Order: sequence, then C-alpha cells, then structure tokens
Amino acid sequence: MPEQTSSPLPPHIHWEENGEQRSARWRSEAGMPPPKRVVIADDTTNADTAYRLACEGTALLWRGDFQNARQLLQALARRADHKGKSGKKVKAPKVPASPTEAFHLHRQAQSQRARTLAMLLIPFDDGYTIPLRRAPDVKLACNEAYGRYEAPFIASLRELLGLIGAHEWRRSGVEIPALGARIHPHYGVFSPVRGEYVQLVADAQLPAGANLAFDIGVGTGVLSAVLAKRGIARVVATDQDQRALSCARENLALLGLDGKVELQVTDLFPEGRAPLVVCNPPWVPARPSSPIEYAVYDPDSRMLRGFLAGLASHLTPGGEGWLIVSDLAEHLGLRPREQLLEWIAAAGLKVLDRTDVRPVHPRAADATDPLHAARAAEVTSLWRLGAA
Repeated sequence: MPEQTSSPLPPHIHWEENGEQRSARWRSEAGMPPPKRVVIADDTTNADTAYRLACEGTALLWRGDFQNARQLLQALARRADHKGKSGKKVKAPKVPASPTEAFHLHRQAQSQRARTLAMLLIPFDDGYTIPLRRAPDVKLACNEAYGRYEAPFIASLRELLGLIGAHEWRRSGVEIPALGARIHPHYGVFSPVRGEYVQLVADAQLPAGANLAFDIGVGTGVLSAVLAKRGIARVVATDQDQRALSCARENLALLGLDGKVELQVTDLFPEGRAPLVVCNPPWVPARPSSPIEYAVYDPDSRMLRGFLAGLASHLTPGGEGWLIVSDLAEHLGLRPREQLLEWIAAAGLKVLDRTDVRPVHPRAADATDPLHAARAAEVTSLWRLGAA
C-alpha cells in the first residue's frame, strides 16, 4: 500500500490564563506566525502599556468590551504613526537619498506598523461568534473571507476590521463608468478603484475580427466584462487565485455575461491563440509582505515577464496584446523603461501604439505621502503589442 501522508496541522497559539495553559488555532491571512508571547488584556489595559508590549512582540488577547478594543487599536495606530497623547509628531526622519530608498523605507515602516497593530488579538467561537461584550455579528464577513467555519481560533482585531471593510466593499461595489454598472470585489482580490486603466481598455480600438480574447489575470472580472460588453463574442479569462476566480464568476453572473466569459485556473495563458490578449499585471516589482498583496506587487516582474515572453505564441496572425501597466516602478527606480523595452524586443514583439492617462486617485495629489513625487509623476499606459 502507498504510504499515506497527513496534512500539516494548523498553527496554534499558546498562552496562560487564570493559572492554566491554553491554546487555540491561529489564523492570519497576512501569513504572520502565531505570537510567541501572549498576555491577557481588558478594559483596564492602558494604551501606553499595550503599545510597549506590542512593540516588543508581545500579543494582547482581549477579554474586555469589543468597542473598547477598537478604541485601543486606534490609540496604538496613533502611537505607531509617531503621535503621542499631545498629538505632536516626533523628530522627522532623514530625507531618503533616492526614490528607491524612499520606497523601501516606506515599505519597512508599513511592515513594522502592521506587525505592531496585529498584536491585539480577538477570540472567535462557534460559527464565527465573538465572545466579547458589544461584539458585532461578523459571521457573513468571516464566511466570505475564511470560508466555512471549522473550529474556534484567535486572530488579530486589525485583520477582522479588514474583513469587515472588505465585506462592505463587496456589498456596495465599485461603480465602473465603462460598464455602467458596479463590480463587487471579494476579500483579497484587487479592487478596480483606479478606473483610468479600465477606461483605457474600454476606449482602445479593437483589432479587426476580434471575436475571441484572452484576459490574463482576471481578478474581479472587470476587464473581461468590458471586453464582452464591447462585443467580443468569447473571452477566456485565467487566474491562479481561487478567490479571484470566484469573484469574477459572481460579477460576470450579476452582469449577465457569464455565458460569454470562460474562467480557467491556470498560470498566465490558456491553450491556443487569440486575436486579442489583455493583461494588467501587478505594477510594482517588489516582494509582497503578505499573500493578499500579490495583486499589487510582482516579485522580479515575474508575471510581466511571463506575459511578454509567451504573448507572441498565443496571438493569431495580426493579433494584438494589450499590456496595461503604470510607470510608477520607473519613478521609484525599481524598473527602468529601457528594461521593459528590452523584454518586449527579446520576446519577438513590437510596440504598435501606446495610450497614456494620468491617475486621478487621491494619493496622486497627497503631498504628505512619502512617495508623493513618484505618484504625482505616474502615468498609466495601454501598450498595444504585436509580433515583430
């Protein structure tokens, strides 16, 4: 008989309470390991003590009022942002020597802030109930993000609030003018709040005879929906992430387009060729700090390079590949324009045309953003590529 292998046990968190050693399952969508040191905290715990413990890597398992826990988390966030009780900021850090250094320092600060704020923990009991006073009903939000309830567990309050926020985004949706409808992003799936890239796909001239298109990295399904609405008879959309595929499936059904779009679980391209192949890869070539950041960060430009390398062999004669990408990485010094052009040429491709648009999101005009200079100069482009 073949040897049977058991699946690894889920991670557990351990602590002492009322003189007893206890443990529970640990859950972190950000991929954080369970804290090694845990103390019990409640309504008597003050913010300065909580912040000191959190910075030292000691987690606080909350046993008090839920709304007080939210207020404590806000107090921790103020301290993490270098604001004390007086609201005065501490001495400003030195000015980064380059945009690249500014980016890495910003990411480092974000990571440290996230680790500190994740130290405030909440218990979850049967059916995703929270055994705390004034705790909200989070069953639906947790089911959407985690799936079916399995066993009691501990998770960070910050993660829970992220789940609740994602649930509200999913419920209300994002208005997409190019569709005249809303797209409903799921937890962990990149939301199409930056509508300028969607509009580029809605406005670009379709290749002659384009009755089939491939959408590489479907995400919420927004670009597949735009292509189908524009009259392309069949769209084959791919993704490796089950959350994205589920999200796209639901959105396409709500729009009445599920019969025109076929979803496939695969890395990059489906089988065959098409007169139009569209890809909107993550725009920043950096390492994600959590699994749900893969929609934003593309380590070593893996998806971008993979798309370019395989595009020519998946285009029909005279077909076009549409690459939608921001030049933010160029302004941050993470990937020069020359590198992108070299990859295009090495893949046996040529640039047929390029359409640019300035971003309109609030961060582009926020002078307090550490990356303001790069964001203010950013341009999003639709590159029309063909076989050389």
